[in-house]
Amino acid sequence: MTSETPEVPEASSEANPGVGPGVGAESGPGLRASLEAILLVADEPVPVVVLAQVLERPRNEVEAELRDLAASYVAEGRGFDLREIAGGWRFYTREDCAPLIERFVSDGQEVRLTQAALETLAVVAYRQPVSRARVSAVRGVNCDGVMRTLVLRGLTEEAGTDKETGAILYRTTGYFLERLGLASLQDLPDLAPFLPENIEDIEDENARP
Repeated sequence: MTSETPEVPEASSEANPGVGPGVGAESGPGLRASLEAILLVADEPVPVVVLAQVLERPRNEVEAELRDLAASYVAEGRGFDLREIAGGWRFYTREDCAPLIERFVSDGQEVRLTQAALETLAVVAYRQPVSRARVSAVRGVNCDGVMRTLVLRGLTEEAGTDKETGAILYRTTGYFLERLGLASLQDLPDLAPFLPENIEDIEDENARP
């Protein structure tokens, strides 16, 4: 979305009956809760103009709330920060928490992968190199968060970009083979007998918006 996208007007619903009450009405969550919910699932910085359009609130109001949120997290000493980076806003873990996170995702391998992570890892293993969008299409659900977990665990890594779409591609790592006790990817069991004959049609159907 470019900077030419118009801002959400600050007109009231009385002046313009076509403008809804936006987020924050009695029937929905408040502005702060709505921002937190969106940013929690974002896998890249989200521009203020996008947040304003989604929430149907004035851009300056959304930006002010974001700055208040960021300041409150710092004041409360939370384990994460809300930062404005690369033209948008996103949650990041605090720098002084990095050693704990590294211990959790590396030394703490006794923490088992969830079923969703195992399924996602299987898709990457058999479809690599593959983009996150394709993985999500195969599974039928958004896998961005799970993909980040697999990268942090050292089980997957970036493998260049798709020539047509520019999307980042992912593949399994040597550590993945080590954990499974495999010498190479050729040692993976044949998956074809367990797949439906129309698997490509299913993927294309799931990939449609």
